[in-house]
Amino acid sequence: MASSSPAATPRIAAFFDLDKTIIATSSAAAFSRPFYRGGLISRSAALRSAYAHIMFMTRGASEAQTERLRENLSALVTGWPVEQVTTIVSDTLHQNIDPMVYAEALELIRHHHEAGHDVVIVSASGSDLVAPIAAMLGADRFIATHMQIRDGKYTGLIDFYAFGENKATAIAELAAETGYDLSTSYAYSDSVTDEPMLSLVGHAFAVNPDRALRRMAQERGWGLLTFKHPITLRSHMTPRRVAWGVGVVVGGVALALWGWRRRVARRRSA
Repeated sequence: MASSSPAATPRIAAFFDLDKTIIATSSAAAFSRPFYRGGLISRSAALRSAYAHIMFMTRGASEAQTERLRENLSALVTGWPVEQVTTIVSDTLHQNIDPMVYAEALELIRHHHEAGHDVVIVSASGSDLVAPIAAMLGADRFIATHMQIRDGKYTGLIDFYAFGENKATAIAELAAETGYDLSTSYAYSDSVTDEPMLSLVGHAFAVNPDRALRRMAQERGWGLLTFKHPITLRSHMTPRRVAWGVGVVVGGVALALWGWRRRVARRRSA
């Protein structure tokens, strides 16, 4: 009698929201000052961004507030040269993001990697911001908002907005392409607007949660985590680890963009 082959070990991923979950700030607002210095936004726009950042950090963002931020983002970036944005983000990444990474989040990312899990950053911020941050963190893949580009400039239109249900849809499609077993995977977020993402996995955790998410986590038995120690990332990473992180994400970015283009093509042909 032939013996049956052992079942394949399921692939497991850990999906991390970015703002206030991994970093103690808003990734978009963190670059408002260098964008102002680079002539991309006016002083008044920079001040509005700073105010929005304060409100986000103290009160969180409801669905309506996030939708207004999306509309403001569309209007703000129209006509921006993509190359200039990429250069500004690259030149100021460590200055604006590096000191704001939670030590607890870094330890959790390390733990997942040591367990053989993929780490995926899932953020409503634009891919031009999220990609280098994901590389800096050593993540394997990312899901982010995709701004439409024409002739090297942003048109102001959004091809994919990585928010709410859209995050869950993108995660499910990525899982189908990569073989992630969502029932054994993990998700971490601070906001109740990420309920669809958290509900999709077998192990959900509320990190520094807003009031609504804390209540929901208690009702559903999700984990509750408190991150409160921002550190300087570079002081905790060897050059070898930095190079590894960048190399992994370059491959992950290519796969993510390939998969995203396939999904867009399928939707347009449907």
